[in-house]
Amino acid sequence: MSFTLLGQAIPAVPALTGLVIFLLIIVIVLVVNGRGRQSEEDMLRAEDAEHNMAAILRAQAEMQGRLAAMTEVFGSRQAELNQAIGQRLDGMSQRVTATIGEQTRSTHENLRRLQERLAVIDAAQTNIQSLAKDVVGLQAILSNKQTRGAFGQARMETIIADGLPMGAYAFQPTLSNGSRPDCTIRMPNGSPPLVIDAKFPLEAWNAIRNATATGPEQGKIAAQQFRRDLEVHIRDIAEKYLIQGETQDTAFLFVPSESIFAEIHENFEAIVQKAQRSRIVIVSPSLLMLSIQVIQAVLKDQRMREQAHVIQGEVAHLMDDLSRLDERVRKLQGHFAMAQKDVDMIVTSADKLARRGERIEALEFEAAAEPAKPAAEDRPKPIDNRTGQLKLRVVDED
Repeated sequence: MSFTLLGQAIPAVPALTGLVIFLLIIVIVLVVNGRGRQSEEDMLRAEDAEHNMAAILRAQAEMQGRLAAMTEVFGSRQAELNQAIGQRLDGMSQRVTATIGEQTRSTHENLRRLQERLAVIDAAQTNIQSLAKDVVGLQAILSNKQTRGAFGQARMETIIADGLPMGAYAFQPTLSNGSRPDCTIRMPNGSPPLVIDAKFPLEAWNAIRNATATGPEQGKIAAQQFRRDLEVHIRDIAEKYLIQGETQDTAFLFVPSESIFAEIHENFEAIVQKAQRSRIVIVSPSLLMLSIQVIQAVLKDQRMREQAHVIQGEVAHLMDDLSRLDERVRKLQGHFAMAQKDVDMIVTSADKLARRGERIEALEFEAAAEPAKPAAEDRPKPIDNRTGQLKLRVVDED
C-alpha cells in the first residue's frame, strides 16, 4: 500500500511515518507560534494591568482624599446633629416633665374630686340603706292588715287635720247603727256630716302586682279577685255609712296612693262606675286635699255669713272713725295753711327789709361820693328839704 505525497508515491509504512512526523512538525510549529502570540498577549495584558493598577491606585488615592473630606464633613455634621439632637432631647425632656407635672396635678385634682364624689356616694349609700330599712318597715306595715289600715287612716287623718280647724271633723265616731267610720266632716248650714273610709283592700292589689310578674293568667285571676273585694267594700260602705238624715248621701273611699288611684280609673272603669252609682267617691290623697280645701272655703263662708251683723257693726264703727279722722285731717290742713300764710308773710317782710338795707347802703355810698357841702347860708332852705323828704317818701313807698 502506498500514499501519494506532493505528487510522489511513498510506500505505506514509511509514508505513514513521514506523515506523522510532518504532522508533529506542524503541531510543534503551531504550538510555538501560539506560545509566541500568548506571550505577546500576556505582555499586553501585563501592561494593561499595570496601567489599570496605576489608575486604580490614583482612584484609590482620590477616594481616600474624598473619604477623608467626607469623614471630616460627616464628623462636623455628626457633631451638629448630636448637638441638635441633644437640644431637642432637652426640650422634649422639659416638655415631658411639664406634661407629666400637669398630668400629675390633674390626676391629683381628679382623685380629690373622686374622693369627694365617693364621700357623697357613701352618704347617699347611707341614706339608701336607711331608706331601704324604712321600705322594709313599710312593707312589714303593709303586710299586716290591721297595721295597713292604721297606716292609711293615719295618712287620711294627717291630711284632714292639716286642712280643717278643730271641731270641723271627728275620727272614729259612732253612728246610730253602731258602725264606726274612719272620719266624719261637719258640713255647713246644719247639713249631715260627710263620711270618709280609709280601709282600702290593699292586699288584693298586691296580689295583682305579684301575679302579673308570674304570668298573665295569674294576673287575670288576681284582677278578678281585686274587683270582687273592692265591690264588696263599696257595698259595705253604702250599707253602713249612708244613713238617711244622719250622714250625707255621698261618702269618700280614700286610696292612700296616687298610682293605685290612677290604675283603678284606667283598668277598672266598671268598679268606678259602680261606686258612682252607689254614691261612693274614690279619692286619692291629692283629691282628698282638694276636697278639704273646698270644704274649708265653704265653712269659712258660713262663718262669715253667721258673723255678718258683727261685720256690719264693725264697718259702721270704722266709718265713724274714718269721718272723725277726715275732720281732724282737714283741721290740721287749715292749721298748716294758716302757718304757711304766716311764713309767706314773714318771708315777704324779710325780703322787703333786705331790699331796704341794700338801698340804704347804696345811699350811703352816694353820699360818700358827693363833693364838700356848701356853707349854711349857701344851702337852699325850703326846696332842698322838701326834695330830701320826697326822696325818703319814695323809698318808703317802695
